[in-house]
Amino acid sequence: MTAVNIHEAKTHLSRLLERVSRGERIVISKAGQPVADLVPHRAAPVTFGGLRGQIEYDDSAFEVDPDIQQMFYGEDSDAAAG
Repeated sequence: MTAVNIHEAKTHLSRLLERVSRGERIVISKAGQPVADLVPHRAAPVTFGGLRGQIEYDDSAFEVDPDIQQMFYGEDSDAAAG
């Protein structure tokens, strides 16, 4: 692990990112206090339908909310909706 100050990090960001891409961890400090870590990116897998069977709703969840209609279109929201 390497520690650098903010000025050095700004000046040499490309070089630091190259080192991070090779697996190194770099700590950025301000006045000697760590404020951020530069670490290699780890892609997180995306799972579609991961909550299937755990969340229930009915079709009313997709209906137009009259309060929101009124906020966007004013008192006469029926005219604006159609």
